[in-house]
Amino acid sequence: MTLALHGGTPVRAAPWPSWPPPLDPRQRKLVTEVLESGLWGATQGGAVVAELVAEFARRAGVPHGVAVGNATLGLFAALRGLGVGEGDEVIVPAYTFVASATAVLLTGATPVIVDVDPADLHLSPEAVSAALTGRTAAVMPVHLAGSPADMDPLAALAARHGLLVVEDAAQAHGAAYRGRPVGGLGDAGVFSFQASKAMTAGEGGLIVCRDETAHAEIWSVCNVGRRPGGEWYGHPSVGWNLRLTELQAALVLPWLDRLDDEIDRRNAFCAAVERELSGLPVSVVPRPPGTTRDSRHLLMLRVEAAVDREFLLAAMEAEGVPLDAGYPPLGTLAALTGEGARAEPCPAAEEASRTVVWVRQPMLMAEPAAAAHVAEALAKVLS
Repeated sequence: MTLALHGGTPVRAAPWPSWPPPLDPRQRKLVTEVLESGLWGATQGGAVVAELVAEFARRAGVPHGVAVGNATLGLFAALRGLGVGEGDEVIVPAYTFVASATAVLLTGATPVIVDVDPADLHLSPEAVSAALTGRTAAVMPVHLAGSPADMDPLAALAARHGLLVVEDAAQAHGAAYRGRPVGGLGDAGVFSFQASKAMTAGEGGLIVCRDETAHAEIWSVCNVGRRPGGEWYGHPSVGWNLRLTELQAALVLPWLDRLDDEIDRRNAFCAAVERELSGLPVSVVPRPPGTTRDSRHLLMLRVEAAVDREFLLAAMEAEGVPLDAGYPPLGTLAALTGEGARAEPCPAAEEASRTVVWVRQPMLMAEPAAAAHVAEALAKVLS
């Protein structure tokens, strides 16, 4: 059978679902109301940001939240508000987006890049333990691809050593660990509304936290050093304007009504892919222990066949089933190490960068029957 890359007929000619999906009626209505009100900014007296924050915090099982311009700033503000700064170290996983580390750099602290579990690719407690020093202040588990990290061992380790836990939940809206929603499991959790995420306003983010004092400090970081309820021109600490706008909140708030249905849809597609892969040298990266609800932002596939990676990606795209190469190990990025990041040995992340590919979120929104195209294209290319 001739590959489409070499002039053959592609496995799939139909387009995959677009992302973001079209506006639903409630989004359109709320955005229009905000536009017509003229109350677009976060400090003009509108109520949509406040409603979004309250609902997001409630769903995370915590009382407090702060909406921000993006999740990178959210991670920075959470760390800074919790007291992390110059001279401190923050442990981050090697298999994650670069912003997990650059947010640490923004605080003046040092990212310490450690390895992930070789099976599920989430932060390894053993690697964290081996990287601890007297300067370690915080651990940043990442709920990778919409799967919750195995939080209990990390939380126990953090408690033993007096470390903060800041969850990078940018990809994990609606995910749950042992029956508890992610984001509310540590000292703070941060979600993203960037264009590719499960809920999007093009950009944006939201921090959730349990402690009232921590919330006041994080809020101050995001509101130019003001204090909740304080004077408008009172700035008792240094802060920045990191706020989300009412317009962005109007796009995101109604999404909460349909988020669970969309998660179910992605899970159905992923389950169908796993069934269709039977007999192929390709497997689904397993969920971490303790996963109650996987929000399936991405489907990560481990290719066990010896195949040139660039050829695989090009051939799959030609077959109408595009895959993503995934992350390079953070420790290999000279921009980070040049800024002082410390990289520990990360063989599992390095192996993942060679063998793991992603099916991106828009494809996961297709009907489960389309999962056959993923397996058919892989079988064709790998043969």
